[in-house]
Amino acid sequence: MRGGDASSACPVLHVDVDAFYAAVALRDRPELRDAPVVVAGGGRGVVLCASYPARRHGVRSAMSVVHARRLCPSLVVVPPDFAAFSRASASVLEAFRSVTPRVEVVSLEEAFLDVRGAHRHGTPLQLAQRLRALVHDEQGLTCSVGVAPTRSVAKVASRRAKPDGVVVVPPEEVAAFLRPLDVGALWGVGDKTRERLHRLGLRTVGDLADAPLELLEGRLGPGAARQLQTLARGEDRREVRDRRGPTEPDRSTGADATLARDTTDRAVLHRELLRLSARLTGRMRRGGVVGRTLTLKVRYSDFTTLTRSRTLPEPTDVTQEVYRTATDLLDALLDRPGSRGRGVRLVGVRAEHLVRRSEVHHQLVLGEPEHGWAEADRAVDRATGRFGAAAVRPASLLPGAPDRRPA
Repeated sequence: MRGGDASSACPVLHVDVDAFYAAVALRDRPELRDAPVVVAGGGRGVVLCASYPARRHGVRSAMSVVHARRLCPSLVVVPPDFAAFSRASASVLEAFRSVTPRVEVVSLEEAFLDVRGAHRHGTPLQLAQRLRALVHDEQGLTCSVGVAPTRSVAKVASRRAKPDGVVVVPPEEVAAFLRPLDVGALWGVGDKTRERLHRLGLRTVGDLADAPLELLEGRLGPGAARQLQTLARGEDRREVRDRRGPTEPDRSTGADATLARDTTDRAVLHRELLRLSARLTGRMRRGGVVGRTLTLKVRYSDFTTLTRSRTLPEPTDVTQEVYRTATDLLDALLDRPGSRGRGVRLVGVRAEHLVRRSEVHHQLVLGEPEHGWAEADRAVDRATGRFGAAAVRPASLLPGAPDRRPA
């Protein structure tokens, strides 16, 4: 891979959104950003996720809210919004797949990425930084990333990177990275297994890696013993697997961005929608899908969020068609009596009801030009694929266009 940094021989990324449920719940409640917060289902429920300020009081996931309040009397309990969690997770997954199609989803907030085919876009470390910036820019969430030669080492590395960091473990440093850690740091070693290993005198990963296999087999069984030593030695060779199957498309895909400052300037918002439409349709074309329904999202400065949708006569992946629809929806929304003069802080565009492009037969229209916006998009795709994302862009997006909030 180009760049020559220490990550070049590390094809696996483990990306984990920091305190996912709490972070999503707090995105629209900035007054609680520094407060100890848990996401939980009621006063006698169980903690689904704790914010980092709450964790400093010893509050943890799976703890009862009653116990959590004893540890932290000032605790704020926020009810879960599973629809919001699902939407945020889908958008984060889209960001992952904008880097590589080889994504193995572990949960709503974490996934493994195999970036061996993405080398033309940068080294694994550069891709990790790009992903973190993209997720922060589009979703207001932070990620921690482990970059390593294997899945299990990448998983451990992402934990060590928390919160909001990157840890790279090159192949020649795997042993030095793993050996000093407590055995409980290994992926798949729970509290009970950790206690059993400690009773055997095996406290560090190095102890486990050096232990006689016969000893482990006698206490843990042959399969578990071999698996644990494989993990302790960083020799896990399991491949990253996209479990969707090769022909199953995502149901929707989108892009949104928070502006550098709240604005009422329609021209600024149109430029941002053009940027987002180009990003969205480029992702759709790479994935071989088209969308029939387009949805606009607008978040005002008071954090009120509105969406408007339109179903098209035919599915599309054409930038100009998406952009025109998005701006029509935006203009209609901004022209409402209650919307005039309200500052906008975020805009987004989403394509829904996706189908494979190969399954759609384009209806020819009399007088339609032989070469149009679709061909122009594909020419841009070829140029950016060869020379990078900045090689070709609309004139209105050249330097001088508004920046978004820094990641």
